[in-house]
Amino acid sequence: MRRFLKLSGVVFAGLILLSGCRGATVYNVENSPIEAKIPSSKVYDAIKMAGASKGWIITNIRPGLAMGKLNTRSHTAIVEIPYTENSFSIRYKDSTDLNYDASNNQIHKNYNGWIKNLENAINVQLSVLAN
Repeated sequence: MRRFLKLSGVVFAGLILLSGCRGATVYNVENSPIEAKIPSSKVYDAIKMAGASKGWIITNIRPGLAMGKLNTRSHTAIVEIPYTENSFSIRYKDSTDLNYDASNNQIHKNYNGWIKNLENAINVQLSVLAN
């Protein structure tokens, strides 16, 4: 009986640990509309400023496409950010230490929060430019 209780305790502890490591479906932003008429070069400026405010390094790959990189402790997230004067998107590109599983589009649960924060910051910067 004592051995059974010990084994049950080990199994229970393992389940607790595994439940804390759950992943989440990757959150991508697709064609988020830009309400005001802003030139695409200014959209890039808004993306760059928003990214910097959240710890992202934003680089312009070519007109209409930026790349964002976030380094947090041992984690790295890389996203593509296509943009026009009418909309922007944020799409997963690569990561390190975030347990990305391409087969079921799962990633560390913190990733989605980082993307939502970036999306919100971009929208704030765009609204500042619109006024």
